[in-house]
Parts: sequence; structure tokens; C-alpha cells
Amino acid sequence: MIDKNENLENEIKDDENIIVDEEIKENLEEPVNVEEEVVEESQENDNKKEEDELEMFRKTKDENKKLTNELETLKDRLLRVTAEYENYRKRTSKEKEGIYTDACIDVLKEIVPNLDNLERAVEANGSVEDMKKGVEMTLKGFQSALEKLGVEEIATSEGFDPNLHQAVMHIEDENLDNNSVAEVFMKGYKRGDKVIRHSVVKVAN
Repeated sequence: MIDKNENLENEIKDDENIIVDEEIKENLEEPVNVEEEVVEESQENDNKKEEDELEMFRKTKDENKKLTNELETLKDRLLRVTAEYENYRKRTSKEKEGIYTDACIDVLKEIVPNLDNLERAVEANGSVEDMKKGVEMTLKGFQSALEKLGVEEIATSEGFDPNLHQAVMHIEDENLDNNSVAEVFMKGYKRGDKVIRHSVVKVAN
């Protein structure tokens, strides 16, 4: 009885092994396309990479185009500004020359009549007194011309001022105040706050 049971169990085991072997065989017989899957996945990755590179190229191209347009705009603006500055420089230079010329003409209009008086005085025949009167009249004409031009004599009565006076000598004098102008060797002139010529003076210490 035991032998029969053992035989039956062995038969069952053999049947199970046969079933298992058949399943393995079926699985082995099924075609495995692992390589094809890997190739397909690689192609997909390559395609995606190409698309990404193409998109990046398009973006770069658009950015380059934008930068090129901005550069051209800046170049055009620079050329315009340069041309405007050059025109402004020429115009102001011409205006400056015109102002200087007009100023010189205004001065000469006041000075020339006094030159005429000096020429007439030289040609005139007369005494020393007559000559002196002629020179005095010419001097008054010059003073009047300077007054019209806004030029005034620099005063020395208020003492020595290094901004207005040029000291060429110093003296000790008890009768004079300290830092006062003892003598004027050459009169100075100014127009407004602008010194035309400093007064050349002797200063008492």
C-alpha cells in the first residue's frame, strides 16, 4: 500500500514538473524584443534632444536678431547725436566769433573819434596851451567812451586790495595809515567784477 502511494506521489510530482517545464518552454519560446525597445527609447531620446537643440537654436537666433536690431538703433542714434553735436559746435563757434566781433566794433566806435582828435591835434599849429587844451579834450573823450562801455577806474582810497592793486613798492610813513596806497604809478580799470588792468601802486606799511 505504501508503495502505491509513493508511486502516486511521484507521478503527481512528475506531472507538476512537466507543467512547469512546459510553462518555462512557452516563456522561452516567446520572442523577447529587449533590443528593439532599447533602440526605440534611444531614438525617442535622440528626437527629443534634436527638438530641444532646434528650439534652443531658434531662441538664440531670435535673441541675436533682437540684439542686432538694438545695436543698429543705437548706431543710428549715435550718428544722429554726433551730427547734432558737430552742428551745435560749429554754430556756437560761429556765434562766439560774431559776439567777439560785435564787441570789438562797439569798443572801436567809441575809441576811433578820439583817435581823430589826436590826429587833428598833431597837425594843428598853435601854442603849448592850445595843445594842452586839445589833449584835455581828447582825454575827456576817452573817459566818456570808457564810461559808455561800462569801464571804470579802480579806486585806491579805501586802501590796498591785492585783488585790484599790484604793489611794486613799500614805504614806512607815519603820516599814512597802515596798508594804504601812498602813490599810484599806473591807474587800473575794471568792468563790473572783471579787472581789465590792476592798479600799479606804492603801499605804506
